[in-house]
Formats: sequence, structure tokens, C-alpha cells
Amino acid sequence: MIHYFSRLRCSACQREYTPNRLWNLCADCGKPLLAEYELDKIASLLDKNDLKKRVNTIWRYQELLPVIKARYRLSLGEGCTPLIRASRLEKLTGFRKIYIKDEGINPTGSFKARGLSVAVSKAWELGATALSIPSAGNAAGAMSAYAALANLPAHIYMPKDVPRSFLTECQVFGAKITLVDGLITDCGKQSIEDANNFKRFDLSTLKEPYRLEGKKTMGYELAEQLNWNLPEVIIYPTGGGTGLVGMWKAFDEMQTMGWIDNTRPRMVSVQAEGCSPLVKAFMAKKQYAEPWQNARTVADGLRVPAAIGDFLILNIIKKSKGTALSVSDEEMMEAARVIGKHQGLFVSPETGATLAAFMKLRERGWIKEGSRVVLFNTGSGYKYSHLWE
Repeated sequence: MIHYFSRLRCSACQREYTPNRLWNLCADCGKPLLAEYELDKIASLLDKNDLKKRVNTIWRYQELLPVIKARYRLSLGEGCTPLIRASRLEKLTGFRKIYIKDEGINPTGSFKARGLSVAVSKAWELGATALSIPSAGNAAGAMSAYAALANLPAHIYMPKDVPRSFLTECQVFGAKITLVDGLITDCGKQSIEDANNFKRFDLSTLKEPYRLEGKKTMGYELAEQLNWNLPEVIIYPTGGGTGLVGMWKAFDEMQTMGWIDNTRPRMVSVQAEGCSPLVKAFMAKKQYAEPWQNARTVADGLRVPAAIGDFLILNIIKKSKGTALSVSDEEMMEAARVIGKHQGLFVSPETGATLAAFMKLRERGWIKEGSRVVLFNTGSGYKYSHLWE
């Protein structure tokens, strides 16, 4: 079968890996592996305008995804989410050109469906017989759903204080859940240890190469929805940071294929005040972030004290002339209410953080009038209903 997925390459030491077996991190330096494609061949065969005729899921970009055989491409309708012109927020803030990319309508209610659709598909194609994942909630639900579709056993590791809605979702999909006394990093350690002991394939954020490939489709969709002209600013809630890294990868791929020019958005990473290792590292102009101690925030997706892709995220912020900032739990929850009241979207606390960050950056004059600003709603607010009770 014709495909254009050529190799994996370490994001740090550049060692190459063949893509015909399951890999986690680089065997030499322990950093994330990135998928590479024969972009020149894709560009010669695929016109970007032909995408309009294709299926409305992430698999419309099939040449740029790593799953080779069509029968392994698991889909529940993920991707092709709306880019909403937030006209009432514009009136409220007095700022034109605010957009919300609404990932909350994805299967299982979050952007995690993109990454797990591809990661589970590729693991299945390469012969994995059982899967594991550490998660604060949304990734667990997505992995469980796609594992169920592939008829693969799913093993979930979540903090013991995870909201009941996330547990129920995984249970309905037939996953086995282990609750861990600790944070997502503690869940990750146990997930990988058990994966090694029981011959499962672990799908931790950026500790395998293919979740990133699903997440990068957000970048392709943004370009397509804006007629191949990227926005000036993207504000993204950052825990593990796969979405931010994935979109930047998509922009590079599209430029190489001639689909867009070299103009890039300024990338803004927003974190919670109670867990902001990337903000601290960015402000100190460091290449890597130190693990955050005693991480606390109501936004489960932002409670990530250490991200293995920290150096990738920080480099992207720097290259894009972007920035990183933190907001309080109170600010993000209030901003989430504002989005609901004025835009009719029930969004996650992480999404509220993007609007709170926008307001701070606007006040500082960092965002200029006339710029197109995209906020990401990474998940549905319905999973966080307990926070408003």
C-alpha cells in the first residue's frame, strides 16, 4: 500500500528510527521521537484544495498521518471542529477578530480524541495487545473509547482525586482503572512500570510518537478554515503541551509543501498559577523547566508539574516571538463563565484560562488591534460540572 511515512527522528539527538515497530522514547537520550514524511511526494500528488472533497475527520489528512493500512484507522468522528467567530466576546472586550476553536465537540468531549485516535490506531497496526496511559481525565476517556473500538485491553492510571465523571466514562468503555495517590507524574511512573512488567504499550504524552500526529491536525484545520492564512496569535492552555508542539509541526510541514508561507502565529502558553513550570522557565530564559512542587489547580489538564516536551514548547514560544503566562483558578473560572454567558459555550476551566490570558495580554498591549486571535476550547465544560455546584 502506498504511504509517505518515512521515519522517526529523535527531537533532541536526531537519531533515526525505522517506523515498523513500537517505540516509546529515544533509546540514546530519552527524548521524544517525531514522525517524518516524504513531504515533497505528498506536495506533488495532493492539492490542498482537494481536501474539501474529503471526509470530515482528521483522516482527511491521511497522507500526513502514520497509519498505513486503512483498516486500522479508528474513527469516532474526531476532528473538523468549528472555528467560531466570537462576536459577542468581541463586543464585550472591544476587540475585533476573536475566534474559538471548539474542541469540546470531539468524541469523548475533548481534543484528546485526535491524538488517541491516531496513537491507538498505530499501536494496533503495529501489533500491540494491551495499552496503558496516565491521565488527569480526558486522555483516559479518549484512549478507553478507541481501545474499545480496536478491542484492545485499556489500563488507565489516574490521580485518586479525579472527578467521578472521568471514572464513569472509562468504566463504561470497559477500561481497567488504577487510582494513584499523587499527581499525573506519579501516574506516569506506575503506568510505564506496569507496561514494562505486563507487556503493554504505554501511550503517555510525548512518550510515544503518534499522539502528537493526531494533535497536529488542529494546525491543518486552522489553516484550512482561515483560507490558508494563519492567525496572528494562538493562545493555548498548556499541560503536557502536545497540541502546541503538534500545531507547530503542522505549520512546518505545510510550509515545506507550499501550502502556506513562512508567517507564523505568536504562540502563547497559558498555565495555572498553582502549576506553571513552563512560565517560570520561560521567564528565566531556560531551555528546560524544573518540576513544579505541590501542583494545585482546579484545571486538571493543567496540573502537570513536569512535561517531557518542555524544551520543545519553550523553543516554539521563543521562535514564534510568543510568550507564557499564568492565571489564577479564580480568573479562569470567571472567564469560563463569561464565555458561557456571552458566547453560549460551556467550556472547561482550561479554556477559561485562555480568555483570562487574552485579557491580561490585551491590557499590557502585547496583542495589537487587528490581530486575529484564536483561543482553544480543549474540552467540554460538562465534565467539570462539579466545579459550579
